[in-house]
Amino acid sequence: MPELNAQRQCFEETYGVAAAARRLEGRRILVVGAGQREIDDPEPPIGNGRAISVLFGREGAKLTCADISESAVAETCRQVRGTGAEVFSEVVDVGVADAIAPVVERATQRMGGLDGLVMVVGISSSLSVANHTAEAWDREHAVNVRSNLLFAQQAIKHMAPGGSIVLISSIAALRNSSSNPAYETTKAAQVSLARSIAMAGQEKGIRCNSLLPGLMDTPMGRAATKKRPSRLASPLPFGRQGTGWEVAYAALFLTSHESTFVNAHALVVDGGYVAGITLS
Repeated sequence: MPELNAQRQCFEETYGVAAAARRLEGRRILVVGAGQREIDDPEPPIGNGRAISVLFGREGAKLTCADISESAVAETCRQVRGTGAEVFSEVVDVGVADAIAPVVERATQRMGGLDGLVMVVGISSSLSVANHTAEAWDREHAVNVRSNLLFAQQAIKHMAPGGSIVLISSIAALRNSSSNPAYETTKAAQVSLARSIAMAGQEKGIRCNSLLPGLMDTPMGRAATKKRPSRLASPLPFGRQGTGWEVAYAALFLTSHESTFVNAHALVVDGGYVAGITLS
């Protein structure tokens, strides 16, 4: 990290070491996609799902962490318990539609209610238009979009008034430049779906927003950069990639009562990258 940029723009929150303010005290949150993938790196960065889970625990929430990887979600839960928070785990393949309702039901019963849902799931086949298959397309849409709908559908049934749903999308929703059409369309669909969920939840006082990270130094982002080094060839905002903690703090705001009049919004967390704000 260049010293000048660190002095100007990086703080304790950037690296997840800020003191807790208990901004989610008493809130019961289900985080889906709370684990993170393993990559070939001796010091891997923290992923969005794990950062969200740990930060939410530190801020006073009771959590249920769900992921397809039993080992990954177990490690996230271990870190959450280290904050002093109560946490439960679920292992689920969100691409299996019938598995979703039981997860939400168990999470609600174990936590004694449900106040928030954060969807951090996302897969990418990295197949171009010319090389795509129907099977890969359907699987990507099932995981990235359909699961968001089905989890939100169940969450609204159980949520108390004042509940909040956050769908983690991507700036891929705004710019089709990665030759990855399934991922880009699913991320765009999440933004639209969040508005539909917000409309459906308003009668119960339940909000829904989408959050669009940019070029982030997460395990998924670092793996993508190794495949396409050109991601870092052009100037970046503040001369760096973002961190999973910066996504987590944005999700914290949208989940907390600090954002009670923020609804159906797409919050871009990219340092200004899409707007062309970069440090040359």
